[in-house]
Amino acid sequence: MTTVRLTTAEAIVRFLIAQQVLDERSGDVIPLVPGVFAIFGHGNALSLGEALERHRDGIRTIRGQNESAMALAAVGFAKSARRRQVMAVTTSIGPGALNTVPAAGVALANRLPLLLLVGDTFDSRDPDPVLQQLEHFGSPGTTANDSLRAVSRYWDRITAPSQLLSSLPQAMGVLLDPADCGPVTLALPQDVQAQAYDFPEELFSPVVHRIRRPRPSVDEVQAAVEVLRTARQPLIVAGGGVHYSLAEDELSEFAGRFGIPVMETVAGKSSLLATDPAYGGPIGVFGEAAGHALAWEADVVLAIGTRLQDFTTESATVFKNPGVRIVTVNVARFDALKRGATAVVGDARETLAELAAGLAGWSAPQEWQATARASIGEQRTAVAWRTARTDTDVPTYAQVIGVVHGVATQEDYVLTSSGGLPGELVMNWPSKGIATFDCEYGFSCMGYEISGSWGAALEHARSRPGSTVYGMSGDGSFMMLPMDIYSAVLTDTDVTIVVCDNGGFNVIERLQIGHGAASFRTMLAEDDSPDPVLVDFAAMAAAMGADARHVVGLDELEAVLRETKGTAGVHVVVTAVARHQWSEGDSFWEVGVPEASVRPQVDAARDDVRAGKRNQRAIWRTP
Repeated sequence: MTTVRLTTAEAIVRFLIAQQVLDERSGDVIPLVPGVFAIFGHGNALSLGEALERHRDGIRTIRGQNESAMALAAVGFAKSARRRQVMAVTTSIGPGALNTVPAAGVALANRLPLLLLVGDTFDSRDPDPVLQQLEHFGSPGTTANDSLRAVSRYWDRITAPSQLLSSLPQAMGVLLDPADCGPVTLALPQDVQAQAYDFPEELFSPVVHRIRRPRPSVDEVQAAVEVLRTARQPLIVAGGGVHYSLAEDELSEFAGRFGIPVMETVAGKSSLLATDPAYGGPIGVFGEAAGHALAWEADVVLAIGTRLQDFTTESATVFKNPGVRIVTVNVARFDALKRGATAVVGDARETLAELAAGLAGWSAPQEWQATARASIGEQRTAVAWRTARTDTDVPTYAQVIGVVHGVATQEDYVLTSSGGLPGELVMNWPSKGIATFDCEYGFSCMGYEISGSWGAALEHARSRPGSTVYGMSGDGSFMMLPMDIYSAVLTDTDVTIVVCDNGGFNVIERLQIGHGAASFRTMLAEDDSPDPVLVDFAAMAAAMGADARHVVGLDELEAVLRETKGTAGVHVVVTAVARHQWSEGDSFWEVGVPEASVRPQVDAARDDVRAGKRNQRAIWRTP
């Protein structure tokens, strides 16, 4: 066996460079880990930093401004790549590592790949306690990195160079596995990073990975077909797994062939074009009033690639038909077995083909197809009405979205996360292109909007050159993590950020007031200061090197977006939005309303929750 003497740090870098993956979208073999987001400090600057500098031609190193932000950028990159590529993130020990916890939570909740290479204390403990070390009196081996165990799919502390021989392949397996995909944390003690070892050279031989497509069992497919054939009012719910399986074309063909309307989860949005005859709109808390009837009346629901989160199921109330049956298709058995479903464990694309073969000769009744078409027509009318332009200096969210949508092309990508924008975008953004929508609502992490947009734009530079990534952020999220505007500027990334300013955490104020509480510490105008300072978001962005504008009115917004469309650089457009004008739905969402209160409005809201809970069903399966 031929060996090569390398430090642990250099072995990691050389191994990552050797990992490649077949991109089924293009047919190209591309780097699995095209780059590393890095903030160098105590615990990663010397060994890992030196190794990355030495191999800078083999793997790109990109400096971030905040560990949480750059890790969120890595998540946005992975999502845009549909889990075909992974960005690594390296941090110092202590605060740097801890800052990655929120992003790891986002990746874990959304089943996304993220590779964290976090510095650690000395394995030898010779110089303990070292800078940034946390000392646990009864557990001396515990470090800050142990906090990442709870938000990692795979976690390992490398205490000897030889451990890489088993740990690195296992880490790649998790990052690439369609069922177990999630964040990987490798804690790297700084003395172990520096240690040299005779590694077998074959560890660094190029490897071309292929994404697994698990086939479902024949028995599970047959059971699902038997349920589906009984349906008089079938419905498909498409989740994010449709995107990660690249099953969008198969979904459209399947739905059209059998006459089944398709509703999308937040993660599944843009699985179908809005013009697809089968498109039934969004489902759940962000669903359309017109589309809800499809979910309420469905007697068989085929849920594909969704974990049936509470926003999808309206806290387990959305399927109201007393005889409803759920059939799930999911690569993860954990998700497939939820809600007492008839489970089919397998890849979405492969499973749709096998279900189609079993359903040959069957289709949904014409009356149900007519009902779906009527619902779709009503939804399109409602979207057009909400987004229609009026002569106002303070537009609604929906109107701003309508303007951005009017400028965007089918190759462009829109991204948002927490606050008021997710619901507004899900309801009011008719998808022009497949896999062109990212709303991070699996973990609803504020601050993802700008960082995720930067990461997505870095990925788009390869996969969709010339397209525009539109990151849409509220003012509250902007204040959480604005620094990746600077990161995008430093990396010559083309991205457009639209900031909707309503003066605070308006969606939380809406939650408070809507459940009988008072507006409290959510809006800038209600803070203690008699003369609150208004933040100039455009000036902040301009100070970081962006082309930043503040616009007034929809015409000016459109003019700026068209002027900057297709131009290089980071563009930030700030507009005020109306505080109390929302796209209303008629959904239920269970939240923790106090059981006792001095406010009668709270008591009334609690009664509403009790009434809604009467429709909850832990299991959607008839005896």
